[in-house]
Amino acid sequence: MAEKIVVSELIKIFGNHPQHALKMLKDGKNKDEILKETGYTVGVHNVSFTINDGEIFVIMGLSGSGKSTILRCLNRLIEPSAGKIIIDGVNIMDLKDKELRNFRQSKTAMVFQQFALLPHRTVLENTVYGLEVQGISKDQREKKAFQTLDAVGLKGYENQYPSQLSGGMKQRVGLARALTNDADILLMDEAFSALDPLIREEMQDELLTLQEKVRKTIVFITHDLNEALKLGDRIAFLKDGALVQIGTPEEIVKNPANDYIAKFVKGVDKSKILTAEDVMKKPQPHMLLRDGPNVALRIMKQNGISSVYVLDKQKHLKGIITVDAALEARKAGVISLSEIELEQGPIVREDTPVLDTIGIIVESKYPIAVVNEEGKLVGIIVRGSVLSALAPDNSDDVENEQTSLPLSDTDIPTDHSNNQEGV
Repeated sequence: MAEKIVVSELIKIFGNHPQHALKMLKDGKNKDEILKETGYTVGVHNVSFTINDGEIFVIMGLSGSGKSTILRCLNRLIEPSAGKIIIDGVNIMDLKDKELRNFRQSKTAMVFQQFALLPHRTVLENTVYGLEVQGISKDQREKKAFQTLDAVGLKGYENQYPSQLSGGMKQRVGLARALTNDADILLMDEAFSALDPLIREEMQDELLTLQEKVRKTIVFITHDLNEALKLGDRIAFLKDGALVQIGTPEEIVKNPANDYIAKFVKGVDKSKILTAEDVMKKPQPHMLLRDGPNVALRIMKQNGISSVYVLDKQKHLKGIITVDAALEARKAGVISLSEIELEQGPIVREDTPVLDTIGIIVESKYPIAVVNEEGKLVGIIVRGSVLSALAPDNSDDVENEQTSLPLSDTDIPTDHSNNQEGV
């Protein structure tokens, strides 16, 4: 994946003459020591990260952690004190005034927490404002704006004024204005935090839907972990202006870097974060389609189970053979399982959220088969593995659950006169 933004050793010290404070930082002094001696505040301390093209990169932390400062450094609304910010191969720290204005107009667009709409302008007029500043013709900018307003669900509201809109609709206008500029990078500063919970969730869903279509690089600021986990391809945690951890939502939840982050993720609903790949077990035992019913019966007896998965030579899942079906097939003189109709159980992809598997596994008499993009069996999910992942403190109680129904030795006849070689 191509790198879009590369931030290297970024420092922001608030004060007119930060050189002495910069030297103190290099000498190992902390934020509080610098504030006491100089009266200057260290807003961002030696932060480095890379954002990929088309990624939603969430920066989060408590109030005062430096997240909004970093966002504004990315387009130099706040001037960094030191470091590099390279966007599409250009260090924007080197841009002069005119170049910087052009960069802001063409490369970035901001969506603010408090909407920042012009009250005397209609929805349409607010939406086209950025293109108007750029000198784009009225026909062109309005054509683009109508398309964007339609995309964010505001078709028909073009002539309304901000005072006539709800909070959620105002934020949609702000999002439409940013998208209409057609900038590569969206900078979103706690864009949904002023909204009611239901509207906020609606806007999160709207953003994810839009991102599937427009594939912008989005830097999203929030202090809400649930929002970060829902939106972020990756999340960067800040504390006191310093970077603590960067990772995917799954990495953050499963392996918090320290107690600070562990407190954030405590109580997170893991069923919304973990995927089938995280909770699946190895697909053992299994057998091949070429094998016959006697092989199936032997595998089931050896493992104390009443059904087994059947694969072709390329490991594609073909179905399930049960003990009853195997006994009937043997009685009928079947040589290969390819001759009979196999049972079909539930199947999910590796990236399916665990939350989506819970209802399936409750209703199914079989474990859930997990397949990759090529349809090859890569794992199975049983009730025990789901419970173990979601409630790790009780994992010992569920770790040994069978992957199918148990059998006693007497359930399978021991006549193997026609037995074939096993897998």
